[in-house]
Amino acid sequence: MLQVNNIVKQYASHRALDDVSLTIEKGKIFGLLGPNGAGKTSLIRIITQITAPDQGEVLFNGKRLNSDHIAQIGYLPEERGLYKKMEIGEQVLYLAKLKGLSTQEATKRIKHWFEKLEMGSWWNKKVEDLSKGMQQKVQFVATVLHEPELIILDEPFSGFDPVNAAIIKDEILELNKKGATFIFSTHHMESVEELCDNIALINRSKKILDGAVDDIKEQYRNNTFWVEYHGVHDLKQVAPAFEVLETDIYKGNSRIKVQLQPDQSANQLLSAILPYVSVSRLEEVIPTMNDIFIEKVKQKN
Repeated sequence: MLQVNNIVKQYASHRALDDVSLTIEKGKIFGLLGPNGAGKTSLIRIITQITAPDQGEVLFNGKRLNSDHIAQIGYLPEERGLYKKMEIGEQVLYLAKLKGLSTQEATKRIKHWFEKLEMGSWWNKKVEDLSKGMQQKVQFVATVLHEPELIILDEPFSGFDPVNAAIIKDEILELNKKGATFIFSTHHMESVEELCDNIALINRSKKILDGAVDDIKEQYRNNTFWVEYHGVHDLKQVAPAFEVLETDIYKGNSRIKVQLQPDQSANQLLSAILPYVSVSRLEEVIPTMNDIFIEKVKQKN
């Protein structure tokens, strides 16, 4: 759906994006990750045509990005963008009409979403009377109301309690199931693992990692295991060939974290320790997206 080719964006002496290229497939949830100031927001502003790149181009469904594509994109910014004194229903109706919906169709869709997200009594409330999380719900509805092909969410769970965050996650997955493509920018790596098919990590204006979430996690596996056991207290003595990274007590049982060499296997580890202990659990340590994020950013820095 979206092809970002060699984008460069310069602000005075600061280069926000330096030769960044991305491919976002139709029907996928794409995580756009990076620390503060990495360049994520600059890229989003280019895709939404708030600003233009200094070099490079963006293709939307194979065509160079232009003003006709604006109606096919929904954007939920991290900053609140609602008129504080305006009534909620009137405001969402106004935003929907800007996206090309008729008053009748917009009203119908607003009522549907308000009921669905338990906002039925909010129509005549003013934005200033709502909590941060409630305002975010309103902005989410305004973002998806016109049923855009591409939905860009910048920190969409900011201000939500766990219950409402779960509700919005379910709505994102349902919209995706119906064919919507998402760009999802966040610092919450747990949400990335739950929702995203593919990710790109930007740091200091450059793309430093991209690919399918499962493939990246597979790539960063490092042959590390937790072993929970009863028996000999110090397994280092009975299995000196294996590198023990950590030892602790877990629910009353002894536990060690062991990193094996490339030529070592979990079976070899078990063969070495089973004459001395009773193993109750062996679990591979799969790196989380949070672990990978921190490692890659530290390497780059």
